[in-house]
Amino acid sequence: MNKKDVLEIRKQFTPENCAITRICGCYVNHEKEKKAELKKAFLSLPEEEAFKYFDIFRHTLSGTVGKNLLTMGFPLEQELPGGTQEFLLKLRDSRLEDDMLIEEFYDKVIENYDYPENYYIILIHSVYDIPGKAYDGMEMFDTSDTVYEHILCSICPVNLTKAGLAYNAATNNIEDRVRDWFVELPVRGFLFPSFEDRGADLHYVLYYSKKPEELQPGFVENVLGSQTPLTAKDQKTTFQSIISATLGEACDYETVRNIHDNLNEMLEESKESPDPLELSRPDVKRLLERSGAPKERMERFDRDFTETVGEQKTLLASNIASGKTFQIETPDVTVKVNPERSDLVETRMIDGRRCLVIAIDDHLEVNGIEISKK
Repeated sequence: MNKKDVLEIRKQFTPENCAITRICGCYVNHEKEKKAELKKAFLSLPEEEAFKYFDIFRHTLSGTVGKNLLTMGFPLEQELPGGTQEFLLKLRDSRLEDDMLIEEFYDKVIENYDYPENYYIILIHSVYDIPGKAYDGMEMFDTSDTVYEHILCSICPVNLTKAGLAYNAATNNIEDRVRDWFVELPVRGFLFPSFEDRGADLHYVLYYSKKPEELQPGFVENVLGSQTPLTAKDQKTTFQSIISATLGEACDYETVRNIHDNLNEMLEESKESPDPLELSRPDVKRLLERSGAPKERMERFDRDFTETVGEQKTLLASNIASGKTFQIETPDVTVKVNPERSDLVETRMIDGRRCLVIAIDDHLEVNGIEISKK
């Protein structure tokens, strides 16, 4: 799913657009015991309660596509009878009215979700009547002929509120605050099926993780039946290792700076697109060649990329680029440069030593003190 797809579904979690038919919930304690369950029509909830759930659902579709929100496909074996895709389809098609199926889902989550404290599993069924669109892009709500039926799962920590003092209006006193168990915003969740090109794509699921580096592979593989992708941090580390391995001794400052500039130029050119810029093996190869990588060093690139990333997999440009920083480090010195002015820095051999040379125009400060031009 791209950013535009995510935003379209997020807009449904409001009183005006609500298409949720049913909500189920299970409160799990730190010993992995089911302590309380909820099963009811969503529209039967009190208004204030429904508003709080809307906030949870919107947060389950928040963050950056490619970091917090990951579209993951089902391996072929999971699309066969008995696979995870079939189970999730049964759950969706039951409209959350099959108690045994719901309990089986809870059991799967509890067994595979690694969390040592209390948490609340929320599962909703929704039917979005997709409005048609005119040639000018305006929505036509009276011409809808497509329905997007889906389920959304949110997993929220449940923590004891902090101790403190509070004003008691009944006694007109400042008293010890009553502590209770508070359902926080979600840290994990998923949407099935994925919403692609304004319709359902049964081959994919959208996964949400509040912390991009904590994807919980056991949950992804056993509950969603998908393969855990590289995290944003791992993609960047992998890209850096490919550059180092491919270029070897040819990995000089100028080439690395060119890679940085060209990569950010590609991101700038694609910023109007709702789809994140994905770089396949040929794309990364062209990037290195364009940045001055020697032809003789490129002979090993294909092997390095396939071994570390995979033949058919891609890297997100936003994950591997350093658009906001251009940092140069030595064991004793760190220099941060405006990414748009990396041309001010170069390397030179001076008196037999490799030196970093920084062009200075009119202004120079050291610890906030302006240095004289003399």
